[in-house]
Amino acid sequence: QVQLVESGGGLVQAGGSLRLSCAASGRRITTCAMAWFRQVSGKEREFVAAMTWSGSSTNYADSVKDRFTIYRDNAKKVVYLQMNSLKPEDTAVYYCAADLMGVGAEREVEYDYWGQGTQVTVSS
Repeated sequence: QVQLVESGGGLVQAGGSLRLSCAASGRRITTCAMAWFRQVSGKEREFVAAMTWSGSSTNYADSVKDRFTIYRDNAKKVVYLQMNSLKPEDTAVYYCAADLMGVGAEREVEYDYWGQGTQVTVSS
């Protein structure tokens, strides 16, 4: 079993930065693709970024490319989402997800495990 716990959300001004953390546990985590999704209440969950645990592959939504970076600390088993140049449209609940033996797909149905989410609010 893989368990994921997000943290690091909060309120920031447009143009600011925030780093989200996803603490992962489970012996199979290193076989996973890891991803971040986000969701606004009443709307569909949206792909943000993904990576294989090894870091050999990364994938970003066009809306966040060149602003967000997904990376991990292998020793700590933590996946991060560094968010720079934040915009009000980035406001959402952000979720960490893991896909066993995955390659970083953009479809949420591919992912086996999910964290509880952390709120990010970007003010104007």
